[in-house]
Amino acid sequence: MPKWSEEMLMDLWMSLLLVWITCVPCVSMTPIIGQSISTQTGGSAAVASGLGEGQRLLSRAKRGWVWNQMFVLEEFSGPDPILVGRLHTDLDVGNKNIKYVLAGEGAGTIFAINELTGDIHAMKRLDREEKAEYTLTAQVVNADTDEPLEPPSEFIIKVQDINDNPPQFIEGPYHAAVPEMSAVGTPVTRVTATDADDPVYGNSAKLVYSILEGQPYFSVDPNSATIKIALHGMDREMREEYLVVIQAKDMGGHMGGLSGTTTVTVTLTDINDNPPKFSKSLYEFVIPEDLPIGKMGGKVKANDRDIGENGKSTYNIIEGDEQGLFEIVTDTQTQEGILQLKKPIDYESKRAYTLKVEATNIRAEPSSSGGPFKDTATVKIVVEDSDEPPVFSKPMYLLEVNENAPINTVIGTVTARDPDSTGSLVRYFIDRHTDLERQFNINVDNGKITLAKPLDRETDMWHNITVTATEVRNHSQISRAIVAIRVMDINDNAPEFATEYEAFLCENGKPGQVIQTVSAVDKDDPIQGHYFDYRLVPEMLNNPNFTIKNNQDNSISVLAKHDTFRRQKQEMYFLPIIVTDNGNPPMSSTNTLTIRVCGCSKDGIVQSCNVEAYVLPIGLSMGALIAILACIILLLVIVVLFVTLRRHKNEPLIIKDDEDVRENIIRYDDEGGGEEDTEAFDIATLQNPDGINGYLPRKDIKPDLQFMPRAGQHSGPNGVDVDEFINVRLHEADNDPTAPPYDSIQIYGYEGRGSIAGSLSSLETASSDSDQNYDYLREWGPRFRRLGELYSVGESDRET
Repeated sequence: MPKWSEEMLMDLWMSLLLVWITCVPCVSMTPIIGQSISTQTGGSAAVASGLGEGQRLLSRAKRGWVWNQMFVLEEFSGPDPILVGRLHTDLDVGNKNIKYVLAGEGAGTIFAINELTGDIHAMKRLDREEKAEYTLTAQVVNADTDEPLEPPSEFIIKVQDINDNPPQFIEGPYHAAVPEMSAVGTPVTRVTATDADDPVYGNSAKLVYSILEGQPYFSVDPNSATIKIALHGMDREMREEYLVVIQAKDMGGHMGGLSGTTTVTVTLTDINDNPPKFSKSLYEFVIPEDLPIGKMGGKVKANDRDIGENGKSTYNIIEGDEQGLFEIVTDTQTQEGILQLKKPIDYESKRAYTLKVEATNIRAEPSSSGGPFKDTATVKIVVEDSDEPPVFSKPMYLLEVNENAPINTVIGTVTARDPDSTGSLVRYFIDRHTDLERQFNINVDNGKITLAKPLDRETDMWHNITVTATEVRNHSQISRAIVAIRVMDINDNAPEFATEYEAFLCENGKPGQVIQTVSAVDKDDPIQGHYFDYRLVPEMLNNPNFTIKNNQDNSISVLAKHDTFRRQKQEMYFLPIIVTDNGNPPMSSTNTLTIRVCGCSKDGIVQSCNVEAYVLPIGLSMGALIAILACIILLLVIVVLFVTLRRHKNEPLIIKDDEDVRENIIRYDDEGGGEEDTEAFDIATLQNPDGINGYLPRKDIKPDLQFMPRAGQHSGPNGVDVDEFINVRLHEADNDPTAPPYDSIQIYGYEGRGSIAGSLSSLETASSDSDQNYDYLREWGPRFRRLGELYSVGESDRET
């Protein structure tokens, strides 16, 4: 137990005095806040000797015994049970046979009562933090009969607190962050401690905070426990993390109070308070002149002590690159500046460059006054000579040639030179992948492109070829240029009709009626555009039937001269028309317009032109003719179906060899009933092998269809070929449509009562071959008489 201070001892004595005043039975307690007094109803007032008249009047006459709330100190650990209080009733006059009974929370275990005196003792050490109060019930009963002498009454025993619990930081240890360079007094975080002691009683739970470790950088408010910045100019780049120890002490921080501590890890977050700084003031790079665009030529690096976004920088060229040949991009991973080319550089033109490069922070702190967050460095670039490929005078050439140009005509010339100081000779070639038909050639020495095959503008108006230039000294140095050759048009195509026209002329048409509008097209493409001239052939200048009229839009209209056109007289007319263009020299062609004479309605709508012209004289329309043809086709279909059905019906019931089913044996597990069994099989199905697929077996049996191969040839008794005899008889039976096929064997276990022939099942009989009697075969008719004789003779021979 911790050592108590004088103030704590004073509090303890005050508590003991209060308990003593409460529990002394000879003193009547007056009603005060938090207490209750009761007296037995109808009994004398519970008073002690020496009480005045005024105090007696303040008592309530309901019970014959009185008490108040009782108190007991927690953590009391004396050698004897501690007296909590005493109960007393007016019935207890010394010679009354009564006893006190205690019930409720902790009765008999934690608290015990003296049955005779009413003294209540605490039997165990109590802890207010576990349970602050106990509710119990007291009653006075007859000591002999245990009969209640008074109604039970309820009272409370409260556990008084002592300072036995130190403060605790439940949420610790703590972590906090604050920006670097924060001003003094800037809050960092707040810690909270709890004390399990009673905050109402005394100062056991009154906490005061102090800092044990972390000075002079931080301070803590003693009441609110807010940690604040205590030192100006705390720089993250100098020190990033601090460990602060905070103490919470109860009893208001006085001596003897209990305390608890926690740690707070404070991290300074970065602000942009440091500018970027190049590691070198001068960078030198050697870049070959053939370095590809966008490839790296060198690296520069500006270091920044800040971290994250505050440490990122961008790079720019601020001097020395007036032609815009270079650029610097930032590597986001390494924060390096990558120097690369934006345009090609030429050793022969300029051999060195001096650039001034600047590194600037992406973001800057508005409150920072550290000056400009940028730095500069000088970059010297030396251009290294390289063996470059030839350079064409133009990246693309546009040439023109007439489509009637003769072979070997020079179309144009391409030129290339070696930019190197040595000046190697150049050879020219055509990339044949771009000139698969080899229509062009090129002079390897001077680059003149000539025509190798005739050209036709109407087939290909443009030809795009690729010409390569190669150094004689180094064939790996190759450059390419595109040559676009346009084929110029000449008037080498005659105009012709835009389409194959077919005009229709009504018999009842009027003279001057427009029969057809005709236009022409020309594959050529003259600069001044097309103009066509139409005329009839000289032989048709005085055509009695048709004439043409120019529409002044490169088209003509064909007109009828009279209205006496008849299909019976002439159904079709052919009108030759000459079309001439305006080219140099002019080209012309003769095109024929086909004109059909048709029957039209009164409104001039064409109805028919061919078949109806010959049908109309006999009074039949086109619809009637179609109906007649449909009826004829329908009759022919009916006749064909009738003949086919008749032929199918007259076919003989002869089983083909590939459809022979006579060797199929149907076995039943449940065998039929002879002549009385009408469901064994359908005789019509056996007579018609074609219908065997439609045979429906009995529902109560499951036939097992098996194929029985024919036995080999063997001879019966007396040298008679039994198989041949049987085959002949069976063939005769097969040809008889009225007889069932006897090679279909039915095995019956029950033959029926009406069978006069007896059992036909010889396959399942228990008798041997020697017991068989074949005389009954003679009774079956002439067909089986011979068979019975053969088997009877065979049996007799075996017996002898």
